[in-house]
Amino acid sequence: MARTHRCLWSLMAVALTVSGGRAQAQSMASTTAGVGRPPAALDAAAPDASSPLRRRLAESERRRLAPLASLVLPGSGQALLHQDRFVAYLALEAWATLEFANQRTEARRQQSRFRNLARDVARSLYGDPRPVGDWAYYEAMEHSVESGVFDRVPGGDVDPELDERTYNGKMWLLARTTFWSDPTTPPLTSTAAYRNAINFYQIRAVRKEFRWSWRDAQLEQDIYVRTIRRSNTAFREARRALGLVIANHLLSSVDAFVSLRVEGLEGGDGQAFALVGRVPLP
Repeated sequence: MARTHRCLWSLMAVALTVSGGRAQAQSMASTTAGVGRPPAALDAAAPDASSPLRRRLAESERRRLAPLASLVLPGSGQALLHQDRFVAYLALEAWATLEFANQRTEARRQQSRFRNLARDVARSLYGDPRPVGDWAYYEAMEHSVESGVFDRVPGGDVDPELDERTYNGKMWLLARTTFWSDPTTPPLTSTAAYRNAINFYQIRAVRKEFRWSWRDAQLEQDIYVRTIRRSNTAFREARRALGLVIANHLLSSVDAFVSLRVEGLEGGDGQAFALVGRVPLP
């Protein structure tokens, strides 16, 4: 009986020892649970102390782009800098762009109109072909009633127009005045003075396919003159609007650059700009 009691006491002691060991092991495990966790898990659990600095750096990088953004789209740099005047730059950009488009469209419409008027009225007497001329050609039609002939006697050398009331006659007079000692007395055709005058005339005179005449069409010529002047005015206004667009881009970019220099990259809060780097440790 005594032996039985001693066995029971021995078993109870072993059980208590085992349970105590387990409890101690669990307590030690809970105490040292954070020791073996990887650094990434600790960083995720802990608040990111550098996040305000990172936001400041990101904001600073956006502010650096303000001059370039304004150069591409006026007002966008001011918007990045949180300046209310970005609205003025955007409004001016929209207006100037629309004005340029409208004036250029009007200029081309008037250009097409005076070309058609010249083709259907002043050039209709001389048949086809009636190719489109350059700007100087249509400007000459504005100031002369008719072009005159290019060569008075077909075949052989060029015989210039002599009627000084026509455009070609005026060009031949200008050539003689420029290269001859006496415009009324022609030199020998073999001389350099005569050849230079003929070359001058051939370059500037109106040829057969571009011949015109406004005779008996004074009303149409007056309409032509007004139309060509409207076209010129519209082209000038389009160039002014384009210049305003370019100036708006440059002014907005310079404004953003000056604002950065005055306010500082951090927005003028009086704090210095800092560069932060990380050095990996083993």
